[in-house]
Amino acid sequence: MSESDSLPNPNNNSPPKPFQDGQEESMPQLDTLISHLVAAKRSLSSINHVWRANEIVTAARSALEESVVVSARTGFLRRGLNNQLRLLYSVRTEVEEVSLRGRSEFATVLKSLDTADARLRKTSDLLRDTIVHASFRPEGEETKSLHDFVDERAIAELHTALKGSIDRTNAAQADLDTSNRAFDHELQSIKEALSNYRAATQLASSRTSVSPPSLSSSAASLPSLSSIPSMLHSLEMHAQELANLLESLVRHFDLCVTAVKHTEGGGAAARSITGDVPAAVHANGRVGSNIEEGINANLNAPLDPLSNSEYQEMVNVLIKDAAEADDVVMEIQDRIGEMEAVLENVLAQRDNTLSVYNATTGVFQHLSSLDATRLPGYIAQAHTFYRVWYEEHEKIQTGLNNLSDLCTFYDGFLDAYDGLILEVARRRHVRQRVEKVLRDAKHKLDQLYEEDVNAREAFRVEQGEYLPSDIWPGIGREPMRVEFHRISGGNLKSIAAGNPEPDSTAVESEEGAQDFPPDHGVEHDEIIPELPKALIDEAITRVNGRMRDLT
Repeated sequence: MSESDSLPNPNNNSPPKPFQDGQEESMPQLDTLISHLVAAKRSLSSINHVWRANEIVTAARSALEESVVVSARTGFLRRGLNNQLRLLYSVRTEVEEVSLRGRSEFATVLKSLDTADARLRKTSDLLRDTIVHASFRPEGEETKSLHDFVDERAIAELHTALKGSIDRTNAAQADLDTSNRAFDHELQSIKEALSNYRAATQLASSRTSVSPPSLSSSAASLPSLSSIPSMLHSLEMHAQELANLLESLVRHFDLCVTAVKHTEGGGAAARSITGDVPAAVHANGRVGSNIEEGINANLNAPLDPLSNSEYQEMVNVLIKDAAEADDVVMEIQDRIGEMEAVLENVLAQRDNTLSVYNATTGVFQHLSSLDATRLPGYIAQAHTFYRVWYEEHEKIQTGLNNLSDLCTFYDGFLDAYDGLILEVARRRHVRQRVEKVLRDAKHKLDQLYEEDVNAREAFRVEQGEYLPSDIWPGIGREPMRVEFHRISGGNLKSIAAGNPEPDSTAVESEEGAQDFPPDHGVEHDEIIPELPKALIDEAITRVNGRMRDLT
């Protein structure tokens, strides 16, 4: 039977009829009804859960709105950050390539310089170790090596120029390395910010079952918000159901009040128990005004008369509802507990979204600061190094060529000295051959002269007294004599041009000279040094060795 069925008939003003026999015993005592009223009043404290449910729904709705806004901002920032990070690492790669390429080219050039310089030092040492034979130099001059004939100022100036270029390149390389290290520190700071971003995203992903992001992946997922609207709808349904349950408790409480009031002696007890009734709710579940005035008005209002059957029906409904009141209270508690858990999940997802957003803004702030202030300097430093290296590379290459030319020249000097030794040996051999020819010719000429003198003398003895002296003036003359004249050699260039210019100081040998010293004895004659055979042999060995190296 419903509560409306238990309401009294408004046209019946007679008091309830007395109970029939046995009926009174089945009716509850006033104390029982009062206990039900007290329990019903206590159950109305569940209105606090309804208030909390309203707060939970409001908080969840606010969290959803905030999460949607923050998620949209995070997605926008992340799309921009992905492009910025790719560009930043591309710039770092290009700067590093400039450094590595310049360092490699510089190392190659330095290796070539070291090789050329080592060759030059080796050749210089050979020049120092090669002593010019004393026969080539004026008498009394101190011993000299081939290195004494080298102008070292050219080598010193070349070394100074190369050192300046190397020092400038090293300074530019050091500046670039410092700049690159600072760039790497910037990237490390960004990596740390990205680590915070990854940690926040992984935490959020682990709670929302999405794949965690990686540093190299531009598709790192943001926390999903798809479950929050369904959770919010669940909270709203729970809040509505809590309001309905509370409304049933309020109706049960009103029924208890009415039953107590219709029980003899229960009016005062009802007023005493309901004096501090908590606030109620409207049927739609929203917290309403205090129902104390309504209940007090109900308590102070005159009682509508009830028949015994109506009273009995009302009490039966009350007892039945009283048995279910605790279950309703337990259900309210269970539902509010579930709502608290759902709200905690909603707020956790909101906090995850905020943590990802804060981590994203941290990366964005690092990139913004880097792009605005320091990145242009890192790029400019790379350009500066490239310009300096381009300029100094040409100078170093020129110096390298000069070193190679000097090495070639000094090697030619050594070769030429060995050639000089061999040339002197050749000239001396030619001189010896010339002297032999002269000696042989003089010996034959002397024989012919003696034969001619003897023949003329014999002719004079035999025929001279018969011939008049004026028949031929030369009849009594000695035969002619042949003399050799040593003429100092002129300039080879003049001879090659067809204009021999003998030395005007050349001296003819005296008439009747009988000997021709091979190397000296005639003023201004060519003096060919007499070199030791061991020196000549060493020169021949070196020349043959170089010839073998060439082949």
